[in-house]
Amino acid sequence: MKKTYRLIDLDCANCAAKMEAAIRKIEGVTDASVSYMTQKLTLEAPDEIFDRVLKQAQKAIRKVEPDCEIEV
Repeated sequence: MKKTYRLIDLDCANCAAKMEAAIRKIEGVTDASVSYMTQKLTLEAPDEIFDRVLKQAQKAIRKVEPDCEIEV
């Protein structure tokens, strides 16, 4: 499954790159992209574990930028 989410309070391009790298390391992630310009996260993972991966992605995002959230 591939979904795109809006990111709230993403403040810098460097943070976006760090988030993308951290999300790509999550087990089960097929592909991930964080765009500072569009303020979006595109996440791809198998359907059966997608919800778990999404929760882990939110944790990874908060480690880099505590105020940033995924708009679900």
